Amino acid sequence: MGKFDGVLLASDFDNTILNTERPRRTGCPIPPISKRNVEALHYFMDNGGHFTVATGRALPAFRLFADQVPMNAPAVVCNGAALYDFRTETYLDTMELPEEIRVQGQSVLDRFPSAAVEAYHLDNVIHAVRPNEFTRQHQHVTHAGVEAVASLPEVPMPLVKIMFEDCHENLEALWNYARRQLWAADYEIFFSDRTLLEVTRKGASKGAMVARLAERLGIAGEHIYCAGDENNDLSMLTMAAEGFAPANCVESVRNCGATIVADCDHDTLAEIIAILDRRY
Repeated sequence: MGKFDGVLLASDFDNTILNTERPRRTGCPIPPISKRNVEALHYFMDNGGHFTVATGRALPAFRLFADQVPMNAPAVVCNGAALYDFRTETYLDTMELPEEIRVQGQSVLDRFPSAAVEAYHLDNVIHAVRPNEFTRQHQHVTHAGVEAVASLPEVPMPLVKIMFEDCHENLEALWNYARRQLWAADYEIFFSDRTLLEVTRKGASKGAMVARLAERLGIAGEHIYCAGDENNDLSMLTMAAEGFAPANCVESVRNCGATIVADCDHDTLAEIIAILDRRY
């Protein structure tokens, strides 16, 4: 028996576990995960805790980093649209987009000519329509390649998410337009970064998939803890027994009631695990 038996900790990856905003803006290399974070995660898991990453990244964009993050539970990927077990290399749960998203998404692109869109296929292929500078910045951070296509309807199914990319001002206009469409009720439409606007199936969120993972593991709600810094983390931060946010988090996260801890340059997870260590 370990002190963290029956405890689940789920953490966002980008700008929570490590700082990827600086590399995205400057083109510098992605830093390694800190030794202190890694040691804290091993301590947590060695004492019975379950740890996973809950990331907005699709599988191919997270796979290159997965070996650096000690995990002993399946990972939440694609902003909660899929649950993936790296030990068996299989999807355990998916929430796929309907086929109509391709035509609907293309209609948005046609109205906003400066925007690009990435489409994430369940078979780990990423397609891009009209890739732009924000697509290239995102590729630098994810290290995942994209296949360019002329239009969204050309992208094969099944898809688990699409993501619009543009400057924040243009994306806000795109977001306001998209959420006024009749079909918007069928989707989750949210920012994961100022230059990234994501679309998943209705009900597909980090919070919903973390809850489904906890049910799989037999973990009670009062022992679920989550960490994240962005708007796409709000669903899991607010469903957790306690949400934690690095000091570099966006204002909406800071205001959601999450406990603010060290920023992503100063061992966020190590501080969270130290808090849990005193609690259990």
